[in-house]
Amino acid sequence: MPLSAEASPSPLSPPVPADDLDHAVQLAVAILRKAPSSAWEGKAGSLEWDCWETVEHLSDDLFAYAVQLGPRTPPLDGDVPFVWESRRPGGPANAVHADRAAGPDGLLQVLEASGALLVAMVRTTPSRVRAFHCYGVSDPEGFAAMGVVETLVHTHDLAEGLGLAWAPPADLCSRVLARLFPDAPQTTDPWTTLLWATGRAELPGRPRLTTWRWDGTPRT
Repeated sequence: MPLSAEASPSPLSPPVPADDLDHAVQLAVAILRKAPSSAWEGKAGSLEWDCWETVEHLSDDLFAYAVQLGPRTPPLDGDVPFVWESRRPGGPANAVHADRAAGPDGLLQVLEASGALLVAMVRTTPSRVRAFHCYGVSDPEGFAAMGVVETLVHTHDLAEGLGLAWAPPADLCSRVLARLFPDAPQTTDPWTTLLWATGRAELPGRPRLTTWRWDGTPRT
């Protein structure tokens, strides 16, 4: 059954620091640099977007989380009102779009830069600050955890489409599972569990989820 949106993260769950987000983004950029330049127009795993669009979407996620923390008084009832728009019917609606003339190297610069913006905001925003997210008003650590999840699972989508091997560190997966998916199994492989929690894999005795969401609300 879908993960509960009501459960609160355990106060004993390990923190998700900005360094985790930085590590996740750097790992993603490093593996994606190995992709052949001819592969970026193929579909990204089970997504309807191509690999180029998926990196733009991931970059946009990281950018959006960073700017959500940016105002001195962040909004609690909606997103900071940037214009998000798709470049084609069915494509991701982004505020961030990479210049295709810059090629894959430029695309990955956009990803790295967007990740750096969120890392910086998490590091410099007081922990008491709260900001809107559609899965629950959250704190800087919550936005860091969201950024890690977006990075790990979309890199999984990309790796499938680009023919790359991708298995992030178990400790990264464990910390974001504890922070955002408190109802997820705790005795299964953390990476497979994160893929299950985001509708991308099965676990023994647990079918692939068709609906899911995380709980971004603060611990306290």
